[in-house]
Order: sequence, then structure tokens, then C-alpha cells
Amino acid sequence: MDESSITIVSGLPRSGTSMMMKMLEAGGLEVLTDGIRAADDDNPRGYYEFERVKKLPQDKDWLPQAQGKVVKIISALLKHLPPEYPYRVIFMQRPMVEILASQRQMLIRRGEPTDRVNDEQMAALFHKHLKQVASWLAKQPNFDVLYVHHHDVIQAPRAQAERVNHFLGDCLDVERMISVVDPALYRQRQG
Repeated sequence: MDESSITIVSGLPRSGTSMMMKMLEAGGLEVLTDGIRAADDDNPRGYYEFERVKKLPQDKDWLPQAQGKVVKIISALLKHLPPEYPYRVIFMQRPMVEILASQRQMLIRRGEPTDRVNDEQMAALFHKHLKQVASWLAKQPNFDVLYVHHHDVIQAPRAQAERVNHFLGDCLDVERMISVVDPALYRQRQG
């Protein structure tokens, strides 16, 4: 694997990014995470977050330590990555109804209000955002992107693990990647 590049798992929140991080870690890729956000009922296997990512618009000093590793960065922050690094992005996709249901369930578990923005408004905002991000990514010469659908990982983990492995240079342990896919954690399914 190219040690100068930075591998990124991205997508909307609740789109399967933590699952993909777990797969990549199991496959042998070193993850950049700080363990500050602990596993909970919403992500029982962990969030795989690195807190400094949230300050990416102002703080890019940590990027050299991400080279040769994988880091999770939500889609809204991708545009803040500087052009001097090569990036390989695994962009997770999931039906909007499932993302919204998963977010709602997470808010309920935390005792937070679920009615600040209705589902139709949130879906429209997310769809617009995803279209803008895809358009932006397509124009970036230093970004290679692989789109992976959450449902496909659950239904055909071997095929998706092989796609990801090939995208990253055929350097991962596909069997170990498959072994961490847990269909029982696919709780907000589309009807």
C-alpha cells in the first residue's frame, strides 16, 4: 500500500462508516483513532473517531500522521482536506430512510429531541449535500473514490471486501474483513 496516501472512510453519519473502519482494521490497515468516543448501544463496536478531524477547517497539522493509515471523516469535512496529499476515499452510502431512522433512534437513546427538523426537510438537505460532495470529489485530481453501499456489505460481505481490498492495492486480509461484518447490527432496515 502507498504509505504517502491517506485512506478515508466517509459518508453521512449513520451510513456504515464505523462498520467499514472495523473491516479495514481487521483486514490489517492501521486506523487513526483516539478512542475518546467510547462504544455504546448505537455503535457497540466503537465509533473509530479521531477528535481532531472535527477541527479540520482550522487544524490540519495532524494529517502527516494519517499517511499510510485510515481515518474517518464525515462527508461535510472532505472539502477542507489540503491538496498536497493523495487520498483514497471509501464513501459509504445507505438509504436515506435508514439513516434518518438510525439518527432518530440514537437521539431517543440519548434523551434528545427528535423533532427539530422533520424527515422530509432533513432528507432534502442530505440529498443536496451528497450531490454537491459527489460533484466536488469528481473534480479533485488527488482523490480516488470507491462508493460502497451499506446494504451490499451486509448482503454480500465477501464481494464488497474484495472490492475494497482491490481499491486499496490488494494488501488486506479479506477473510478477516468479512469476519467482523455483523448483520445483527443492521437494525434500521428499509421496509
